[in-house]
Amino acid sequence: MTNYRTAAVRVAGAGAVAAVAMGLFSTGAADADTFVPLPDGQKLGPGVTVSRTGEHAIVSPSLAANGAGRVVWVSGNAVADVTATPEGEVGPFNGPANEPGSNNSSTHGASQLNTGYIVGCQVSISDEAISAELAGGLGLTLPFGGSEVVPDGAFEGAIGLDLGPGEVKFVQIEIKDITEPGIYSVEYQDVEIAIQGCAGYAQARAYTVVEIIGDNYSKTSLYGMPFSIG
Repeated sequence: MTNYRTAAVRVAGAGAVAAVAMGLFSTGAADADTFVPLPDGQKLGPGVTVSRTGEHAIVSPSLAANGAGRVVWVSGNAVADVTATPEGEVGPFNGPANEPGSNNSSTHGASQLNTGYIVGCQVSISDEAISAELAGGLGLTLPFGGSEVVPDGAFEGAIGLDLGPGEVKFVQIEIKDITEPGIYSVEYQDVEIAIQGCAGYAQARAYTVVEIIGDNYSKTSLYGMPFSIG
């Protein structure tokens, strides 16, 4: 069986362009891994261009073979090209200031790039669902819209999710502080997400959020294409 069990993260340049397709590594095998290439994306925001390239996923039935589990390995490259941000100094988190331009947001003293995945069980995570259920954008470190943020640390092993019907959770791959203008990149390869408890269909999609601090606070969110995890 193909070994995709190693999770690793490294900072690097843009990855290869991926076309939308789906195929099996082992044609005819009931438990074959499924390779899912995913399209690139880009979004312009105040003082930043957010992009994602080279994204793909490898979906496999769970080794538990209980019908409620599956495993996906995700890879991609998230980049923030920041042209305008106040020079930040990373410090403790502060609560919302409620001042003009603050968007009632907390900050830890620096702008930030945050990337990961939204995973849902028997619930739509389409653009319409995100607009309706997650109005205002993704929270960077706190649960948002009744969902749960799973802390990073995937680089030491698999991320395990207990996901019931109708639940959505956010799997945080990496956060990178932005202390001055420049290009910030997070490349991740074969990060393993193991899902248990979801007897119905499951979906996932990438998210990348860039938060720019300052008097004119902004949050730019780029979502990837939803894909099935079986």
